[in-house]
Amino acid sequence: MFEPDPIFQEAAQARVEGRMLVLATVVRAEGSCPREVGARMLVRADGSIAGTVGGGKFESLVISDALRCLQERTGGLREYPLHEGAPTSFGAICGGTVTVFLEPIGARERIFISGGGHVGEALAALARQAGFYTRLHDDRAGEGALPESFVQSVAWSRGDALVIVNRNPELDRRALAAVLQGAVQPGYVGMIGSDRKVRRVLAELRAQGFGAEALTRVHAPIGLDLGAETPMEIALSILAEVLQVLRGRPGGHLRLSTLPTA
Repeated sequence: MFEPDPIFQEAAQARVEGRMLVLATVVRAEGSCPREVGARMLVRADGSIAGTVGGGKFESLVISDALRCLQERTGGLREYPLHEGAPTSFGAICGGTVTVFLEPIGARERIFISGGGHVGEALAALARQAGFYTRLHDDRAGEGALPESFVQSVAWSRGDALVIVNRNPELDRRALAAVLQGAVQPGYVGMIGSDRKVRRVLAELRAQGFGAEALTRVHAPIGLDLGAETPMEIALSILAEVLQVLRGRPGGHLRLSTLPTA
């Protein structure tokens, strides 16, 4: 009877749940090596693993590289010399060289929304239709946890977006402070509000010791200038800005600058 590989089962479940993992696969093994080609290991965001690519210092280096891939949303080949004398040798004396392919697994982009009012609900619906892993938190809807607890519960990476649209400026400020205090920042952080409200919140954070460099990464007021008025229009302007930032695009018009000649 066919037994599904538990590593692939966990990877598939993580994709559904929006959790990020890295699949490390040995793709080349030359000389004396601890594992053969095809050996696999999953690395979770907390550093725990499933499977093995060989153990010891070699495996700990693979885990470190995998966690860096999680944060940066990048993968690729990594070569590990298991012999003395190589420029990147780390003291192993097996005598071989192992090449590992590191592949981030999970949703391509994730959006976390703090605040479940009209705009938050509209944004969550729109983001799901666009294929984002979407998580909406509202402290009024039986979730219990405050915005800062929600923000701190996420293992952030550069492919993530945090949209702060709570019901009052104090909750927004606390959510923003929580994400800016984190060791790893999401690729996009945005906060809704008028110019006056945004200036007030940022001034309060400056008074708490947050530097200008951290605050300038915040997109506030939020969204692209589309003349949006309704909650769905505002959500559209927010999601457009999220895509622009996460994908590193200029956000200008796509129309031809010059017409083709006859």
